[in-house]
Amino acid sequence: MLSEARATLLARWGFAARGLVYLLVAWFAVDAAFRGGRTADNQGAIASLADKAFGPLLLAVIAAGLAGYALWRLAEAVAGPGHGKSAAKTLLERAGFLMSAGAHLVLAWVATRFALHPRSGSDTSPNDERARDWTAWLLDQPFGPVLVGAVAIGFFCGAGLQLRKAWKGEFVAELHSDTPVPGYVCTAGRIGYGARALVFAVTGLFFAAAAWRSRASEAGGMADALGALQDQPGGTWLLAATGIGLGLFGIFSLIEARYRRIRVRV
Repeated sequence: MLSEARATLLARWGFAARGLVYLLVAWFAVDAAFRGGRTADNQGAIASLADKAFGPLLLAVIAAGLAGYALWRLAEAVAGPGHGKSAAKTLLERAGFLMSAGAHLVLAWVATRFALHPRSGSDTSPNDERARDWTAWLLDQPFGPVLVGAVAIGFFCGAGLQLRKAWKGEFVAELHSDTPVPGYVCTAGRIGYGARALVFAVTGLFFAAAAWRSRASEAGGMADALGALQDQPGGTWLLAATGIGLGLFGIFSLIEARYRRIRVRV
């Protein structure tokens, strides 16, 4: 088990790395909205740094932060959310911690790979193709459409949780400060979580369509979700607003890196 001091440092480093990744995703989204560029998922945003000046060094720093965040979440999953909660809620929180740890480990591995092997012209949406590959594999299994449907439900649940955070704003209580948290910090967090909820929901719709039609080509990831928003009426402004929201989530993550109250149960 991690010591409290080390786990706290790793978690803060991880929040900062996550914030930078979301700022990059936001940049790609706004650029796509107004200049016709390509949207990017989080892995694509990381890959975009590979061929930049000091890119490998920055990627190494991001990889370390994301790995640290994953280790902290893993420690949280092992220790559990604490006393006073029902068995069902405890199980759900442990599962959420494990999923977060796994997702950030994957991102850390991607950042490490590009730090060691930089390449130009990186794909901005590698997750989307992998999503279709995994969906095709799931559809080939017994009750394949049911399994893909379960993935869709998972994304819808994730969207609901993000929307709940945006609505209630309880995340502000996780910040510590000698003075009251400014209202604009809460607003940034609300908008950020709302933008994430929208992206999760659209991604869930992709997997629901793939399950209903038994076609892996219907599945998609974050970049596809952002692209789908652009294809709607008023899509330029919808995509730009979502990108700004994701950017605000990135900024809020940077605030969390400094001020979040990190609780480590060892």
